[in-house]
Amino acid sequence: MPKPRLAALLLAAAPAAALAADTAGPVDIGGGRGIYVECRGEGAPPVVIVAGAKASAADWTEAVPGKPDVFAAVAGFTRVCAYDRPGTPFGEAPSRSDPVPQPATAADAAADLHALLAAAGIASPVVLVAHSYGGVIARLYARTWPDDVAGMVLVDALSEGLRAAETPEEWTIQRALISGDMTETLKLYPEIEQLDPDRSFDQILAAPPLRPMPLVVLSADHPWGPLVPGFIADGTLPPDIPPDFGYVTDRAAKQSQAALAAAVPGARHVTQTDSGHEIHKDQPQLVIDSIRDVVEAVRAGRTAMAP
Repeated sequence: MPKPRLAALLLAAAPAAALAADTAGPVDIGGGRGIYVECRGEGAPPVVIVAGAKASAADWTEAVPGKPDVFAAVAGFTRVCAYDRPGTPFGEAPSRSDPVPQPATAADAAADLHALLAAAGIASPVVLVAHSYGGVIARLYARTWPDDVAGMVLVDALSEGLRAAETPEEWTIQRALISGDMTETLKLYPEIEQLDPDRSFDQILAAPPLRPMPLVVLSADHPWGPLVPGFIADGTLPPDIPPDFGYVTDRAAKQSQAALAAAVPGARHVTQTDSGHEIHKDQPQLVIDSIRDVVEAVRAGRTAMAP
């Protein structure tokens, strides 16, 4: 995680007009709440990055040393923005966005994003780039406000297909792994982001289907199966996790990722990524190229990726 602490919290809330230039700071979304957002570059459609669980904008705006900088590269061909959901820590500091009651659902996060885009003057339609749990939020946003989303890149996105691909017993274990043991974390930071996967998945299932749009689905291909026993041994995973559960996750993830790619006609599904879950850090150039391809497809007026 990034090291800077509270300096960014001291930035004054930026008016929407100021966000036409490169900017970083909190934006008033109403109700006495501010959400931190960084924007860079020029051009349309704007790209809006939705980070994974407990991840701030810095998960994307700070490059991995020695690798391409996704945020800077995208700013080279269109406007790009990343933001902090409430409860997403910034290094050792609390979130740069005002807190909300936790756990929050995907519908809560999608409503915040809708308010942020309006308050920050980020013109719709946008291209959403979403990682992990951010994919749940992005897809619900696109189903709820279809006119506001022109395309998407899903980066090893979590989905309701994972639950559907597992037995109830398997899902009980999987849900606990997704949510994580927050006991000690909550003592240090009670306002940290907490997930409610089942309610969020049910919200997506109740929403209208995605409209046709340029869509790229990037799926991790580094397996969990053989790693789980080692993670149990070193304390990364709790000892009551079945040692073969990684294979359950791999099987279910493969099915759920295929379902994501089948959501709209003509989607591109990249399954050979040579990457773990954080594809934007393992293979940033692949993510940059995928975003560029979707942006170009939107600019060309297409509703699907080119063959």
